[in-house]
Amino acid sequence: MVQSIGFQWRIYLLKALLIVSLLTIVVMTQVAIAKKLTEAEIWQIERPIDAFDTVFLEQMTWMEVRDAIKTGKTTVIIPTGGVEQKGPYSAIGRHNFSLQITTEMIARKLGNAVVAPVVAFVPQGSIEPKSKHMLYPGTISVREEIFVELLIDIANSMKAHGFKNIVLLGDNGGNRSGLATAEQRLAKAWQGSNSKIHYIEEFYDNPRWKKWMKARGIVEVSEGYHDGYRSSSVMMLYDPMTARMPQRLEKGLFHINGISLLPVDKTIKFAKEFVNYRTDVTVEAIEQALADDQQSAVK
Repeated sequence: MVQSIGFQWRIYLLKALLIVSLLTIVVMTQVAIAKKLTEAEIWQIERPIDAFDTVFLEQMTWMEVRDAIKTGKTTVIIPTGGVEQKGPYSAIGRHNFSLQITTEMIARKLGNAVVAPVVAFVPQGSIEPKSKHMLYPGTISVREEIFVELLIDIANSMKAHGFKNIVLLGDNGGNRSGLATAEQRLAKAWQGSNSKIHYIEEFYDNPRWKKWMKARGIVEVSEGYHDGYRSSSVMMLYDPMTARMPQRLEKGLFHINGISLLPVDKTIKFAKEFVNYRTDVTVEAIEQALADDQQSAVK
């Protein structure tokens, strides 16, 4: 009986010690979290786990971003899309969805780049009175000056973290003037610094894309929608539901501008070819812009 009581007390003691130990760990962890680290300490703390393989900034931990910069990934792509009407068949976030495909391919082909979150809110027309795409429910518009200031703040944030080459891309024709303005203002503000800003117009070049399609025998006849075979095919590659494939098949409307989206494999194959082509054009333009910077620096 005495031995049994002694054994129980040992169990209670071990439990108490375990609880104290756990509480100590919790307290120490909270103290560590509460401690304000210096920037020098932030750049020296060892990452406790392997990095996740992604080029998307918002999917990374801050340590993964830091270590990517340390290992030479000093180019950051800032993509701009939009939320606007795309006819009766395509989701209004199409620009942003498309950018998820193209920017990943561009960053991986460059080899030294990451991709900032898509800037989804862009000028789409006046809000009051409503104009342009704002006439259609769901469209989100911001004023041109707000768009420009947002781009400038994002780019300055990337510069502050150590990115050397900040690349602006626009998947929407309405973004072009704001992107050009932001580039001009930042280029002037960053004179003499180690960071450079580049707006790559080649990324959005509809005449070039139409010529490329025509060479493949694809000529569209507009049905009057803000939609087309090229963009619809990319949505099929991203997710067929964003192009409302089942619903259109049911109604016999799985076509756009006189071109059938069937067979699906053919449409997706075309989308892959186009995305590859657009990636090649854009990467070439980015590399040329960076090479021009280096030549200017030598002079």
